[in-house]
Amino acid sequence: MFRLVEPVVALYCFASFFTFPLMQQYVYARLLNEGSSDSFVNGNNTSHCETNQSDPSYIHQKEVQKRASLFSSTLDLSSLFPSLVMALILVSYGDRHGRKASILLPCLGGLLSVCIYCAIAFFTLPLAVLYLSYVISGFMGGFATFIGGCFSYVADLSEDAQQKNIRIAFVDMVLGVSSGLAGIASGYLIQELGFKWAFLIPGLLHIINIFYIYFFLEETVQRSEFQQPVLSKEGFTELFTGVYLLFRNASCKKRLVLTLLLLAFMLYLLANFGAVGLFTLYELDAPLCWDSVLVGWGSAFSTFCFVGSFVGVYLFSRCLKDAYIVFIGMTSWIGGVILVAFSTTTIAMMLARIPLLFAAMPLPVLRSIMSKVVLENEQGALFACIACLESITGVFTITMFSAVYAATVMWFPGFSFLLSAGLCLLPFGIMGILLLIDYQESDHVLLVNDTSTEDGS
Repeated sequence: MFRLVEPVVALYCFASFFTFPLMQQYVYARLLNEGSSDSFVNGNNTSHCETNQSDPSYIHQKEVQKRASLFSSTLDLSSLFPSLVMALILVSYGDRHGRKASILLPCLGGLLSVCIYCAIAFFTLPLAVLYLSYVISGFMGGFATFIGGCFSYVADLSEDAQQKNIRIAFVDMVLGVSSGLAGIASGYLIQELGFKWAFLIPGLLHIINIFYIYFFLEETVQRSEFQQPVLSKEGFTELFTGVYLLFRNASCKKRLVLTLLLLAFMLYLLANFGAVGLFTLYELDAPLCWDSVLVGWGSAFSTFCFVGSFVGVYLFSRCLKDAYIVFIGMTSWIGGVILVAFSTTTIAMMLARIPLLFAAMPLPVLRSIMSKVVLENEQGALFACIACLESITGVFTITMFSAVYAATVMWFPGFSFLLSAGLCLLPFGIMGILLLIDYQESDHVLLVNDTSTEDGS
């Protein structure tokens, strides 16, 4: 048995981030080629980007951009409620019954979703069938539950505060590098294999992951023989009260700190994820007009952000407070995304990734700060809360930014990126408030003691 969850993260994230641009480009191509005999849907990597604004094809292209963006937002809304409920249940479930369920079930959901994608591609089924795959994925937990389970698993294994920073940042780096490699692979494999056969690759990766998790991944939480069965009344109630008890049993200071940290986390996720989700559509459109290979390389350059952020966390954790590491990361994001908004050439768009070198630091560091604040037996409840908020924020973000992009693409496609930079100032200010109330990293000892005292009373 192994206590290495990083290979699971690598395979799952590669499969997920391989599927995302693949499906996005497939939907874009299907909508673009409605009523035509073009071969792009079958894998021909011909660019369909018209730059002549007086050409009717240009108007059609812009309309397809709007339709693809809005279709993407409705797909994500369809998975919101089930993924929200399952994230709360599965990750919190891990505190007493084990972490593996919150890691395994999203992989099963990913496999079922890929099977539906393959059916759509091979048999040219209506795009509306995609709603079924998103609902299934939501009921199996989805990406937020998987990440919440993995971070809980890593938190169980971390022996001190600095190690927790580094291990959580390392998992975040694995996530980012996997997404970049998936971006490169998706571009070339669409070109070489076409959409139909490319969809089989993430399915194979999910199968490998399921096998490893079930047979080889060691459980970090040992279930007590006196633990209430999940299907009992007490066990069922226990699943839904973990997050509630996390806040009810906390001291006032602990509740305030957790609330501010969760708000900062949500707002940065809103600003970051909203803009990142539009990169592919922005790159496919004029004036960039990238093909699938360039889209893949763009994703690959983004991996330097995660590698740089991991190195940054590793080095800065030795000499800076966590709050200042978050400040550096947010500043990096604001500078980089402003450059993206005004990038009109391929070179400019690639170089815009350079200022984003530390932009991935805030999320893992904020997770680490929150994990230090709570007790060991509250890690699952905390990450369930975070996963739940990630589900809400993620879907709301895509819906909001997709709508904004659809409304502004005709006159300034980069507006959404400037909006992201502006929104990032909000979590920046919240971290400043945490410093003003004199929150110290050693406060988690006081907060834990306060909680223990309350529990004892």
